Amino acid sequence: MQVNRRYFVRFANTVMYILIGVFILLVLRLYYMQILKGSEYRDAADSNRVRVVMLPAPRGTIYDRNGVALVTNKPYFYASVMPGTKGLDIKALAALLGSDEAKLQQRLKREEKAIFNTTVLKEGLSFRDVQRIEARRSDFPGLIIETSLTRNYVYKGVGSHIIGYLGKPTRAQLQDDYSEDITPDTFVGQWGVEMLYDKKLHGIPGKQIIEVDALGRQLKVIEYIKPEMGSAITLSIDVELQSIAEELFKGKTGALVAIAPKTGEVLALVSLPSFDPNDFVMGIDSDKWALLNKDKQNPLLNRAMQSAYPPGSIFKPLVAIAGLQEGTLSTESDVFCNGALEYGSWSFGCWKRHGHVALHRALVESCDLYFYDAGRHLGIDRMAQYAKRFGLAQRTNLGIAGSLEREGTMPSVAWKKKQFGKPWFLGETFVSAIGQGFVAITPIQAAVMASTIANNGVKYPIVILKGNEPPVAKTRLDIKPEYFAEVKRGLYGVVNEPGGTGSAARSSLVEIAGKTGTAQVVKGRIKTERLKEELRDHAWFIAFAPYEDPTIALAVIVEHGGHGGSAAAPIAKGVIETYIKKSGDKSSL
Repeated sequence: MQVNRRYFVRFANTVMYILIGVFILLVLRLYYMQILKGSEYRDAADSNRVRVVMLPAPRGTIYDRNGVALVTNKPYFYASVMPGTKGLDIKALAALLGSDEAKLQQRLKREEKAIFNTTVLKEGLSFRDVQRIEARRSDFPGLIIETSLTRNYVYKGVGSHIIGYLGKPTRAQLQDDYSEDITPDTFVGQWGVEMLYDKKLHGIPGKQIIEVDALGRQLKVIEYIKPEMGSAITLSIDVELQSIAEELFKGKTGALVAIAPKTGEVLALVSLPSFDPNDFVMGIDSDKWALLNKDKQNPLLNRAMQSAYPPGSIFKPLVAIAGLQEGTLSTESDVFCNGALEYGSWSFGCWKRHGHVALHRALVESCDLYFYDAGRHLGIDRMAQYAKRFGLAQRTNLGIAGSLEREGTMPSVAWKKKQFGKPWFLGETFVSAIGQGFVAITPIQAAVMASTIANNGVKYPIVILKGNEPPVAKTRLDIKPEYFAEVKRGLYGVVNEPGGTGSAARSSLVEIAGKTGTAQVVKGRIKTERLKEELRDHAWFIAFAPYEDPTIALAVIVEHGGHGGSAAAPIAKGVIETYIKKSGDKSSL
């Protein structure tokens, strides 16, 4: 009996020690969970009932110089499921969304570990789609309709190379100093003004913290932080002028740049063919992207800034000003043009026999032989120096084409030695003086040159935003005003005097001055009508108006247009007359 009692006491003590040990372990575990790991477990518990939904910020509106909205925002609907959603009837859900069941299953499986972000199931829903899904949303716990904002490019393809488009951020953009405001799914500017001023247009995203039940259904909104809309910007572009300029090309390929000489503001920038930026909204369809890239006319190319062409005879006014300033040319001296300049075994032709011709008529009738002689006396190196001073063969850094803006080419003795390891020949000076050979410029550079001539050598920085403050002159070329006046009289004659090559630009509304140009695609003087269109010469025209006090200067190129006087000059006339009518400026009459 005594033995049994001792055994019972020993057993009771053992049980007590075990219970004490278990209690100590429970206390330690509670300390670990509530004290050491308390905040972590509380966050985990909250994540089971709280969801954070990011709210995109509306991008700023883009206006033209007259306050006309070019780019606005519009709602964009898509169906998503909350993170952690389980037990969805995939077959029924695919039928409701009109999606492929296998692809839907794959997407859900790929995103099933998502903690904070919803999984997008279908984008671009119509209002009717939204109504239909909302009516059955209770059958699919965790299914929600999300609303985002996307862009509405009001004028579609008009000015698309200026405005640009949106796309998913690049790796560099995600690492930029504003990357905290964007995610890999945020759409940011990838081209044009949308890219150049993305940080200003972007805005600050908001967020919504919501409470959900065990099935992922929303119970209530705990916190709402309103997104901040991006800043609006006003472009220097006149959308009406831009639209008419594009219409005047009548389906032809080419470019036009119009500048306000007194401010440096770009009034219109045309590159044709163009594209519709609305196709890029929330991601471009792969088939459309393939078509754009395979199109032989390359609609994504900004021809105004990314294509360099031989300038042809629009280069002659620059040679004339340089020759007058350097004293190698005078207004009185003339040259006899018999249709060709013979130099050794080479013959450098002119488009017609002009007879005796001085500077004024050489500009009016675009005599090549006169400018062969002018180039001979000026020399290629001085010609190159003046070209650079007028803005040729160097980027404008306007920014809307990014690093893809072409620099162009203005040859010199040193340039050829560096490029080809060969000496410079006089015959190359002849062809350079009429804008052929190695010389290549972009349409925007041609417009800068025309603006500088119109403005008597005063150059303003080229800008795409409308300025609120008076511009400060960037450069005043050290060239005598009378030399500009002399060349400008010649350019007036090109349009308004008998025999002028630019008579198609003559206007009863305003006095226009200009210069035609033909850039050879095939060497040799072959009649245009004998060539296939893709082998015909490019047609140039530079102009400014009103002649006495220019308020607009421009450059036009029509690819494979043939002659500048017939293909490009009428376009320039139409754009200038539109601008003069809009501004009410008839001071030249």
